[in-house]
Amino acid sequence: MTMPQALIVTKPSPLSVAQTVDRLVATVAAKGMKLFAVIDHSGEAEANGLQLRDTKVVIFGTPQAGTPVMVAHPLAALDLPLKILVWDDGGETKISYTATSELASRYGLEDELAARLAGIDALSDAVLAGS
Repeated sequence: MTMPQALIVTKPSPLSVAQTVDRLVATVAAKGMKLFAVIDHSGEAEANGLQLRDTKVVIFGTPQAGTPVMVAHPLAALDLPLKILVWDDGGETKISYTATSELASRYGLEDELAARLAGIDALSDAVLAGS
């Protein structure tokens, strides 16, 4: 199943998957956000005798941004905290995440609440610009 591009934002990274994850984790910390987890899908696949392109998900956020969204729209907790997928696409590292406009549409977020999640664009740009 292919997702329409408007729903997912994908940007190229000039770094390796590991370097991009490291830079993302450092940027999250520098911005005072909480790093909830780094999920190593490919590492778990390999540990179980399976092959998967280098694939990691970084989960992060802040209660100040996400809590008001979940108070107003409890089902938004399905997509919060925010996540960025860092993955190898045929030798090119990419980052992907659900577009803020898609989250706003999915949960009927008012502009003020959607704006609380829009920082993911600037965060991803900062990660990629630091290379």
